[in-house]
Amino acid sequence: MNWGYRILVVYIIFVAGILFLVFKSSSQKMDLVTTDYYGKELKFQQQIDETKRADALSENIRYEIKSDQILIKFPKDFSGKKITGTAELYCPADENKDVNQIISLQDTLLKMPITPANRGLNELHIFWKVDGITYYFEKRIII
Repeated sequence: MNWGYRILVVYIIFVAGILFLVFKSSSQKMDLVTTDYYGKELKFQQQIDETKRADALSENIRYEIKSDQILIKFPKDFSGKKITGTAELYCPADENKDVNQIISLQDTLLKMPITPANRGLNELHIFWKVDGITYYFEKRIII
């Protein structure tokens, strides 16, 4: 085999490799952080204000991970008051693993169920409202 055929074989292998990489990259699933990115960005200053209000409380939200649930303890400032909002266990790697729970309680303890699929890195996002004032808490956790 002369050098001309060898160059042709190398060229064909190169083109086949590039086509394979293009095919693999186009079939890769890409999850965005959120589908409504621009709308959430416009509300980001409101979230910063809610975080500052939560940080100004007498104590922070505490959480404890049990075998199949997360126990979320709200500050004693809200003892006996109606707490409404949402709690989200956000998985950055796969949106199908996200867990959302609506908060509506008089007590300061919230139990949030988790599944074995939620193992790994997650973010705990809690939006809550008491007496017309909104608060926000966010924490990266490993389950």
